[in-house]
Amino acid sequence: MRASGHRADPGESQRVHGIGLGSALFDLEGRHSLVTGGAHGVGLMCARALLAHGASVTITSRSTEDAEKACQELAVLGTCDYVVANLLVPGEAGSLGRELAARHPRLDIVVNNAGATWGDALEDYPPAAWDRVLGLDVAAPFQVLQATLALLERTAQPGHPARVVNIGSVDGIAVGEFDNYAYSAAKAGLHHLTRVLARRLGRRNVTVNALAFGPIATGMMVGSLDHESEDRMVTMNPLGRLCEYDDVAGALIYLTAAAGNYVTGVVLPVDGGFSLAPWWVAATPDN
Repeated sequence: MRASGHRADPGESQRVHGIGLGSALFDLEGRHSLVTGGAHGVGLMCARALLAHGASVTITSRSTEDAEKACQELAVLGTCDYVVANLLVPGEAGSLGRELAARHPRLDIVVNNAGATWGDALEDYPPAAWDRVLGLDVAAPFQVLQATLALLERTAQPGHPARVVNIGSVDGIAVGEFDNYAYSAAKAGLHHLTRVLARRLGRRNVTVNALAFGPIATGMMVGSLDHESEDRMVTMNPLGRLCEYDDVAGALIYLTAAAGNYVTGVVLPVDGGFSLAPWWVAATPDN
């Protein structure tokens, strides 16, 4: 029974330590974010999600034309700018960090999405594949973090950490059917690097997590599959479909907003269950 004279607050039972259990848990208003490789595919999805939840965004791209086109598309959602950067070039990550510091007073979120893959037969797999894929998928995220850490620490506070989200892959968790040797090794390496960095940076109020996506329904991926391959992926997925924009957005916002304040060192599969069983074996004609 409530004491006389105390008016009930309809939201009182919905708050814990001043954070609402509703939309405030997923609100990014006032935060600035960086998305590498943000002009296409998953990177563009990530930029769109961050903007839709109130953050401003800087994207990187190797192409000025692609970056401008993406920013025009994203501008309907919020404030977006770009930096042209080829993160395979030595010193480019450092230049990116300096450019961000010159333009923006704060940086709250880094999404390391820029990456590469390379498919070829085992006997023909070239040394160049390892240099390119490991360089973009493992070394570049580390170098971008180095270059932006001082900016992240400006905004990081106890209980309200700055965020780093590395874009991994289900191929770094489970063994698939594709001959993408450098890619799968690189994503597994990125996942473990995520854990190492989370351990190092927790006391500096920076969380580091990874999202391990399954096959995503981007135009590029769907366009590269024949109907039989796409149907097989869908059929053998426990949830019966490919990953879509809302799946990317939901996982990313969870890790970057207040909802994820106490989450670090996690490699979160967002794959509809692909990594739970050897679906590629079950999908072959002989099984």
